[in-house]
Amino acid sequence: MEPKSSIAKFSDDIFDACVNLEETHFQEGYRDGFNDALALGRQEGREVGLKLGFQVGEEVGFYRGCVDVWNSAIRVDPTCFSSRIQKSIKQMEELIEKYPIQDPENESVQEIMDALRSKFKAISATLSMKLEYEGKMLKSMLACCKVYISESRNRAALESIEQAALLYREASIVNKFQDETYNRVGYTLVSKLAPNPSMDSVSLRGAVLSMVNAAFEAINLESHSGSHPRLGVVDHICFHPLAQTSLEQVALLAKTVAADIGSKLQVPTFLYGAANEKGRTLDSIRRQLGYFKPNTEGNQWSGGPVSESLTLQPDEGPARVTRAKGVMVIGATQWVDNYNVPVFSSDINAVRRIARQVSARGGGLASVQAMALTHGDDLIEVACNLLEPDRVGADQVQAEVERLAAKEGMAVGKGYYTDFSREKTIGNFYLKLGSLV
Repeated sequence: MEPKSSIAKFSDDIFDACVNLEETHFQEGYRDGFNDALALGRQEGREVGLKLGFQVGEEVGFYRGCVDVWNSAIRVDPTCFSSRIQKSIKQMEELIEKYPIQDPENESVQEIMDALRSKFKAISATLSMKLEYEGKMLKSMLACCKVYISESRNRAALESIEQAALLYREASIVNKFQDETYNRVGYTLVSKLAPNPSMDSVSLRGAVLSMVNAAFEAINLESHSGSHPRLGVVDHICFHPLAQTSLEQVALLAKTVAADIGSKLQVPTFLYGAANEKGRTLDSIRRQLGYFKPNTEGNQWSGGPVSESLTLQPDEGPARVTRAKGVMVIGATQWVDNYNVPVFSSDINAVRRIARQVSARGGGLASVQAMALTHGDDLIEVACNLLEPDRVGADQVQAEVERLAAKEGMAVGKGYYTDFSREKTIGNFYLKLGSLV
């Protein structure tokens, strides 16, 4: 039989162990909960900070855009505003320069913002302008359309196409990329969308159709030649949602435009992406229609289609093609960046190997499409579509082309975008919109 003192000590040890175990579990639970809450708090704080930071940057950018427009008007006509208004514009510009964008904890932040708002209201009232910052860029519904036309050397044709777009002032051309070697031009248009718009009232639809009609009147595909592949006079149209617009909304717009072109202009039209019921891709349509194969020496594409018969049934329009117009491909996707990397070589086969290895199809970078196109003497470009630019961007493409070209003993130049980023496209639209008020 154990002594009483030993039994008591044993009981105390068990009790102490239970207490310690409970305390240990409490501390572990507290620590785990604290760490989880800290991580969640950081994530939520980051999201709130990004949102508030974007809103502040948006408002300051709005004021900067207005000041830039007013200063441009003054440079054109120094007498367009009174000296008092010009002084106010100058003061507003100074406030923008003073705003501590990189130092949000600066005590003068709110004071400068209040002064900016007050100065802007005073200038707008004096000019009798119905212009005010509403803080709605994040909430706005915008649609973007990129229109690629097989022509860049005929200035009169391009002017007529651009004039056609101007008939719809609410749809702005925010970028134009013209390449004479490729003999191709790309226009980027943006307009607002209502939450449940009638397609008949969408200005972007009207602007695009007006441009397409003008292109067919001014350009004959049979006389066209360039080092960029194409299927028609208006080779490719793509709609992208911006801000709060959904992909489904721009897909409906794409299908409506395709139906208009197919029925009214009698051009075979193929749908891809969200505009196609089966989600058919752009490159699959192009591949079936022979898009990637040059038809003349020097890796050039010349003239219209050889045959009036099509190897693929169009979604809209006639089943036969005319040599003067060709066919058209229209789609709706999330934002796509176009990035071209120059390789200093005349060896098209070697650069094609590079393009193939860069592309997802060739086992390269995910969501990247690439092809090699001659671009003058001893220069070939690896032209890339970045289908998910937030996932795989231009820096990764540039580095991969440089790595593969080094293996081929080739020098590579700095690549370039053929369009603005999604964010700058939105900013340019609002800047142009402000200049029209």
